[in-house]
Amino acid sequence: MPLITPPHAAKWVTRSTHRRWLLQQADTLFTLFERHSIDPSGGFFALDDSGAARPQAVQTGRGLHSTTRMVHCFSIAHLLGRPGADAFVDHGMDYLWRGHRDTVHGGYYWSMGEHGPLDDTKQAYGHAFVLLAASSAKVAGHPDADRLLTDISGLLAEKFWEESHGAAAEQFTRDWRTYDGYRGQNANMHLTEALMAAFEATTDSTYLRMAERIADLIVRRRAGENGWRLPEHFGTDWQVDREYDGNRTFRPYGTTPGHWLEWSRLLVQLWELGGRTREWLPHAAKALFTQSIGEGWDHARGGFYYTLDWTGAPHVPNRYFWPCCEGIGAAAVLNAIDGGEVYEDWYRRIWNFATTHFIDRANGGWFPQLDENLRPATALGLGKPDLYHALQCCLIPLLPASGSITAGLRHQGIVL
Repeated sequence: MPLITPPHAAKWVTRSTHRRWLLQQADTLFTLFERHSIDPSGGFFALDDSGAARPQAVQTGRGLHSTTRMVHCFSIAHLLGRPGADAFVDHGMDYLWRGHRDTVHGGYYWSMGEHGPLDDTKQAYGHAFVLLAASSAKVAGHPDADRLLTDISGLLAEKFWEESHGAAAEQFTRDWRTYDGYRGQNANMHLTEALMAAFEATTDSTYLRMAERIADLIVRRRAGENGWRLPEHFGTDWQVDREYDGNRTFRPYGTTPGHWLEWSRLLVQLWELGGRTREWLPHAAKALFTQSIGEGWDHARGGFYYTLDWTGAPHVPNRYFWPCCEGIGAAAVLNAIDGGEVYEDWYRRIWNFATTHFIDRANGGWFPQLDENLRPATALGLGKPDLYHALQCCLIPLLPASGSITAGLRHQGIVL
């Protein structure tokens, strides 16, 4: 049984020892990804279970979301004052512009191989991360950030944004023909994150207004109508499609508690950036967090189920690493604005589970997935997950809840 947080105990994030531990965890993640990630031919290698680079022959291509997340993470490393981080940002920014970017039709290919695109579709999920990468690189002072930011902002406004709904369409063919009628919350959630980052980087309130409209549609209306079980899948009219069953990684059947937690954190940031004027935002953030720990957490053995069905029962019971990361971030920001002991207790509980089961002490990084018996599912050949989720959960607790990691580092830095 996990230890119960004593009443009125000092918060972990106020303790210099815990704060140093968080920075140490971030350092070990950077160290792992610095060793073998850069592909001299362009982009970044995926890493195997031991942290070594996977040969291109066994990779599924360089994903747009992976390239952009590396730019974002090493922009953070630069802002932390980590020597050598600039080379990773330069490498990723160059490959986004010279590799992923479609110089004929515009936009960014979903995945790249040795001799060109493997998947040439234009996906909102990937383009959201291009905006995040450009925004983070701008805060870090990269000379090519404005060029990328201008390009991606225009594409999102002209190609993806559906003004009548206040959200982004999902996917197009290479030459911008409609791909299908699917609409998804996952891409729009990450677009909300990126739009807030762009607002922080530029002070252009257009980005913030777009983020607020997405949150209003997907969270206040659709999640609120469904008892705070956040819907994942929609039709062109943005009505919930409960029967949809797509790609297990990006479009799994049912609901995904990790996304409830991710939105919980993002809603607090959106509330802060908007001047704390929309009181539904912290209310919804707390409701999503409460729902996720109530239905998504295995109260017998710990960890968040990957997906639930519409009754709240586990559908895919395996534990993925990233919902714990998002739970840590959500608990940290709710603890910062509320101070309730429940958030401190869950902050500790989730970190205890993640440290015991997900952190790979032998090879570094995190195991991507646990089976139903809480054993690392390394036999699946998933390798080491990218930096994005694990790094952010180490740094979010160290910074104010009023903005992103990059904005926090630019304005205040980390105090031990």
